[in-house]
Amino acid sequence: MIRNKVRWGIIGCGDVTEVKSGPGFQVAEGSELVAVMRRTPGLAADYAARHGVPKSYEDADELITDPEVDAVYIATPPGTHLEYALKVCSAGKPAYVEKPMARNYAECLAMKEAFHEANLPLFVAYYRRALPRFVNARDVIQSGAIGTLTGISYQYSSEHHRDVQGLIKALTTGKDAVTDETLELTQEASLPWRYRAEEAGGGLFLDLGCHTLDIIDYISGALADIHGVASNISGHYRVEDTVALSFRNEHNVVGTAQWNFTASRRADEILFTGDKGYFTISTFGHEPARLVLGEQVTEYDLPNPRHIQAPMIQQIVDTLLGRGKCASVGETAARTSQVIDAALQSFYGGRSDEFWLRPESWPR
Repeated sequence: MIRNKVRWGIIGCGDVTEVKSGPGFQVAEGSELVAVMRRTPGLAADYAARHGVPKSYEDADELITDPEVDAVYIATPPGTHLEYALKVCSAGKPAYVEKPMARNYAECLAMKEAFHEANLPLFVAYYRRALPRFVNARDVIQSGAIGTLTGISYQYSSEHHRDVQGLIKALTTGKDAVTDETLELTQEASLPWRYRAEEAGGGLFLDLGCHTLDIIDYISGALADIHGVASNISGHYRVEDTVALSFRNEHNVVGTAQWNFTASRRADEILFTGDKGYFTISTFGHEPARLVLGEQVTEYDLPNPRHIQAPMIQQIVDTLLGRGKCASVGETAARTSQVIDAALQSFYGGRSDEFWLRPESWPR
């Protein structure tokens, strides 16, 4: 049993751990970061030296079985979450897993069941559930400030397709525009992992869309009756780049959401509509959230902390030390992956198997 302080180890001390999460384990009360791991030789040692971490490893098993590591943060791409989480569970230790929880709902269930059977805590990095910005949004909506909630909608669009255009141009120099050969090239290690289904479980919808789906669940209740459609419009890679879905929450409120990662404009707004007013908040922005009741407008300016995962990490530490309760656990995170699977079901020809190994069955 963890008594006075949680000693953490990190598997995958990459970019996300530099500012967003890693320092959070050092600033949380009752927490200490004692070990980090990364497979590329020298990178874990470099991270440890820069962040004042006592130990570094190039083998995940060594970190997991280190007797001085009480709990493990898995900060790798989703393709390895299940593997590492089961190893942490077998070692009898709690795990904190990056989002999305896994590549599909089936992997989430395997993780959830293993930790349940072992009577071990499993947490997932949907850290917005601990940020003052979203805790306040939940309080406002659930207080009835906008009256009875009657509708939920979300709109996201971005120019993410431009991120890969330069890479594709370099790959196809001297060739025609995007061809089947290009798609094969960009499906391999040429693209960042977020565009490769075997590592990400899909496209940017999993990496970014999961945050909004989870926060809507947190604010308004679990989502069900999901109907989704996805497509690949740009042809820059194999995975989806546009998604639209409809749903209803546990209180029978109907909602819609749309993501377009190949747009010419930026948009990011969740709209909660009630019979007395409405409330708006962005998932990724920093502008104030707004409560509108007729002519009366109230703005809530609650900036995110520099180490954005720190409040969630503090919740987890408090839970492990028996003095609090974390808002993002395996049960809630698996629900979000279940919604994602329903939205992408038709695009991938099913999501319950290892669909990333059969790209020939996806749309071309």
